[in-house]
Amino acid sequence: MKREEVFSHTFKAMRKQIAEQQAEGRRLWQQRLGTASEFCRAVVSNGYLTEEQMQRAAQRYRLGASRDGGVIFWQIDECDLLRDGKIMHYRPDCHRDHDRKPTWATYLLRKNGRLPKDWNTDHCLFGLHLLMEDVRCMRADVKVAVVEAEKTAVIMSEVKPEYIWLATGGKTELNVAKLRPLKGHRVILFPDTDEDGQTYRDWYDVAEAASDVFGHPVTVSTLLEQHATPLQKAAKIDLVDLLFSQP
Repeated sequence: MKREEVFSHTFKAMRKQIAEQQAEGRRLWQQRLGTASEFCRAVVSNGYLTEEQMQRAAQRYRLGASRDGGVIFWQIDECDLLRDGKIMHYRPDCHRDHDRKPTWATYLLRKNGRLPKDWNTDHCLFGLHLLMEDVRCMRADVKVAVVEAEKTAVIMSEVKPEYIWLATGGKTELNVAKLRPLKGHRVILFPDTDEDGQTYRDWYDVAEAASDVFGHPVTVSTLLEQHATPLQKAAKIDLVDLLFSQP
């Protein structure tokens, strides 16, 4: 077989695999789409968002609900490929239920034989599919904001809709590889705060490295470092905590 034929066959196989994962991923998140989770109810009952805002945010991020009330934060990349889904439980006060550890949807689906072994489960930024869906991403002046918690991204998407909000899913989950799809966009990172500012320094280092790779600056916000009180820093608050604590 000629080299050109080998390449053609390989590309066709890759396109087929991507199309199949797109279709199956769409079927999976559409089955669970909705605001019936503890998380969505808590966001509204605690006054972070109205019912209408919560509905919009759930549609925007394709939020799902597990059978036992957990929220499913689907990770869908910029090519509309479903990578994974983090199932988390929240208390009525809208804080995480730390007695129940997060579960990855692909682990459960594989366990039940509902996913193929070659499914791409490399994790990506939560909300990354918005780069494909949101027409604002075609404009150079639109800022992409990256926070730690999915909860923060969901709420901030309605509070500050002039940004496109993405989340890492954890303070140690930020790296240059995950930021790579954001090359060419105006990116600003909003790290959570802590007592000694270590999270800010860690995210600043990643931003510097990403800036070198991208050829354009990735900014790190100092908002929390400048305005959070010592008690708030000890509590490791995030952007939502700061904004909603203001009188």
